[in-house]
Amino acid sequence: MRISQRAQRVEPFYVMELAKAAADMAAGARPGDRPMITLNIGEPDFTAPPLVQLAAERAIRDGRSQYTAATGLPALRRAISGWYAARFGLDIDPGRIVVTAGASAALQLACLALIEAGDEVLMPDPSYPCNRQFVQAAEGKAVLVPSGPAERFQLSAAHVEAAWTPATRGVLLASPSNPTGTSIARDELERIARFVRERGGVTLVDEIYLGLSYEDAYGHSALGLPEGLGDDVISINSFSKYFNMTGWRLGWLVLPPALVPVVERLAQNLFICASTIAQHSALACFEPESLAEYERRRAEFKARRDYFIPELNRLGLAVPVMPDGAFYAWADVSGLCDRWAIPPQGARADEGGSWALAFELMKRCQLATTPGRDFGNTDPGRYLRFSTANSMAQLREAVARLEAAL
Repeated sequence: MRISQRAQRVEPFYVMELAKAAADMAAGARPGDRPMITLNIGEPDFTAPPLVQLAAERAIRDGRSQYTAATGLPALRRAISGWYAARFGLDIDPGRIVVTAGASAALQLACLALIEAGDEVLMPDPSYPCNRQFVQAAEGKAVLVPSGPAERFQLSAAHVEAAWTPATRGVLLASPSNPTGTSIARDELERIARFVRERGGVTLVDEIYLGLSYEDAYGHSALGLPEGLGDDVISINSFSKYFNMTGWRLGWLVLPPALVPVVERLAQNLFICASTIAQHSALACFEPESLAEYERRRAEFKARRDYFIPELNRLGLAVPVMPDGAFYAWADVSGLCDRWAIPPQGARADEGGSWALAFELMKRCQLATTPGRDFGNTDPGRYLRFSTANSMAQLREAVARLEAAL
């Protein structure tokens, strides 16, 4: 059977490959062995709060499971608009909001609507690997621009200007970012959006971790940029991270008005609609009781960050930039690789460096992490991603195991 070149160009998602290896190792454990601590998957350890679960039960019991409009339930679009107003002080017309089958579908729809074959889209290196695959699936080309600690691992306006070519269609940013948990400073984001507008390009911003922001200097939606720049932005968001509904597969787009019918037509053909049960359930996310619970959980994620990052630094696994959002630690593990005589990553990405270290940590510490291989091409063997989406007790045990192994 002939496999399409398009499919062959899509690389494995190595986060999941490591997860399978960790699961196999845990399954082979003997009685009395220490259990595996999973700090590798970017999934909240919290699940949907009680009101959301009850809303799902009611929707099923009442038979509210027929298709919705491709743009989503009108009530849910209004509720999302209300959240922007209450949380960010933004007046977002519900008509600009399109509910999707997760942020993945949102990104796919945006890329299909905007990218032609051969178009280049600038992205920071490091960045979430699936984002560049969506660009590639639309026959575009993701151009990874090295972005180090000095830029908070984010694109800068200077980066964008230097990398822009006649083939460039726009930028795809993430703020806060996976894998670094860092956001783009508001003034820098404004400079980027203004430059892209002047070039007639598009600014896509992955904001799925925006609800999990911890610093007043950040946590501002790109939709609120001044001088109408926010009106140009395509924002991608999700019920997975802040709202703790990963497997419910529900997200949304905020689009310039002219793009809404284009994306609606694509969604009608590719997805029909997002899960109706999930949409009815998500209405309960915006009840005061649910929002209070989400804020309590956000405070817990911040407390985990405030404990874990200093401990990694103390142990010599330096985190060059303190994450201001999400639940990740992007740690420089080159010193630990030297200490354990792990050679630097060579020509093959699956040899040496943080890739080999991840397997050593599974063997020595029963600790599952994610190597930098997934997230870019600039020195991926130097960095390891830890997810703090686990209990404080598990994080303390992970630190104890690391300290003992060191």
